[in-house]
Amino acid sequence: MGSYIPSTERERKEMLEKAGFSSFDELYADIPAEVKLNRELNLPSGKSELETARFMRALASENKVYRSVFRGAGAYAHYIPAIVKSVVTKEEFVTAYTPYQAEISQGVLQSIFEYQTMICELTGMDVSNASVYDGAVAAAEATVMCRNPKANTIYISKAVHPDTMKVVKTYAWANNREVVEIPLCDGKTDLSFLGGKTGACVLIQQPNYYGMIEDAKKIGEAAHAANMKYILAVEPFSACVLPSAKEYGADIAVGEGQPLGMPLSYGGPYLGFMATTDKLMRQLPGRIVGETTDHDGNKAYVLTLQAREQHIRREKASSNICSNEALCAMTASVYLAAMGPEGMKNAAYQCYSKAHYLAEELAKAGYPRKYQGDFFMEFVTECEKPEELLAKLDAKGILGGQVVEGGILWCATELNSKEDIDELVKEVRA
Repeated sequence: MGSYIPSTERERKEMLEKAGFSSFDELYADIPAEVKLNRELNLPSGKSELETARFMRALASENKVYRSVFRGAGAYAHYIPAIVKSVVTKEEFVTAYTPYQAEISQGVLQSIFEYQTMICELTGMDVSNASVYDGAVAAAEATVMCRNPKANTIYISKAVHPDTMKVVKTYAWANNREVVEIPLCDGKTDLSFLGGKTGACVLIQQPNYYGMIEDAKKIGEAAHAANMKYILAVEPFSACVLPSAKEYGADIAVGEGQPLGMPLSYGGPYLGFMATTDKLMRQLPGRIVGETTDHDGNKAYVLTLQAREQHIRREKASSNICSNEALCAMTASVYLAAMGPEGMKNAAYQCYSKAHYLAEELAKAGYPRKYQGDFFMEFVTECEKPEELLAKLDAKGILGGQVVEGGILWCATELNSKEDIDELVKEVRA
C-alpha cells in the first residue's frame, strides 16, 4: 500500500496531549507493571529493498510448486483472470472494513450489493448476506437459522466435507443440539434413512465430498414432508450447470466461495456464501446491503435489517457473526463479472469433461471408480496403497488426489490439460 504512512512522532505527541497525557507510560498507567514488556521489541534492524527482495525470494524457493494438480477436496485450482487481482488490490478496497457510515462507504457497499446479487443468481435464492468466514461456518450458521424448540435434531449427510461436519458439530455442542449423521449408500446420502424422522433440518452437499451428484430434490422433498428445513451446500461451478439450490427445494443455500477467484493460498482466507428465501431473511446472519435512494433521489446503498444483528440484539441475537469477508466477497464478484454466465458454464463443462476423461483413463490403468453413478469433477478410485502412489506422483511434480477411506479422491478442473492427464496416467502405469 504505497500511500500508507504510519503516524509520526509529532502526531503521536499531539494525540497524547489532546487526550490529556504527556507520555504513553502515563496513558497505560492503569495496566499492571508485571504484564508490561518493559523492553524494546526483539526485532531485527530494517533491510533495504534489495535485501528484502532477496530474502523473500530465498523463502519462496523453499516452496514446492507442482506442475499439475489433481486434488480438490474442498479447495480447487482454477484459472483466475488477471483483471481480478488488478481490481481487488487497489488500496481503497484492501484497507476497507465494515462500512457502517454509508455516506463515505458507497463504493464498498455497492461492491457487496453486487456480490449478493450474483450469489442469488448463482443459487436461485431470494436474498444473500455479505458473506461469512468460510463454507463450513456458512453451513453451521445455516443450522442455527433452523433452530426449532420443538425439534432440535440436525440431520447431516456423511458425504459432506469432513471440516463442515466438525464445525456443525461444534456449533451444535455449544447450543445443546443433537447431530445425527445420515449414512451413505454407494457414496451418496441414503434417502431411506429420513423416513419417519423428525428434527430441525437436513444438510447435504451437492456434489458431495466424494464428487457424487446427489438426488437433492428428493432429499429436499423428504425433509419438507417431515416439516424440516432443507440446507444445501453447493459447489459454485456445478451450480452453473446443475439445477439451482432453489430448484432443488432448498430453504438455505451455502457453500465455499474459494473457487470464485481466490487462489489456494495454503488454506485461506476463503469465503463462505449464504443465501435463503424471503421467509427466512430475518434469520440470516451477518451483513446485508440494501439498495435505496438518498434525499436527492439518487441511488444509494446501506446496511439494512440490522435490528436482527448481534451488536443490536445483544444476547438475543441468534448468531455471533458480526463481520464479513469483504475483500474475498469483492474478489468473487469481480471474478464472476469477468467470467460472465457463459464463461462460468464453459469452465464448468471443462471441469466435467476432463474429470470424466481422467476417470476413464485411470480405470484403464487399473484404478476403477469406487462408487457408481453421476459425478461432476471429483471421483474416488480404488487403490490399495494410496500413499505410495501419491508419493510416486509427488516425486514427478504432480500433486495427486486426496486419500479417503478405500481409495483416492481425484479432481480435474479447466486448468488440467489433456497432456497433464495423460502424463499422470503414464506415471500411474509405470
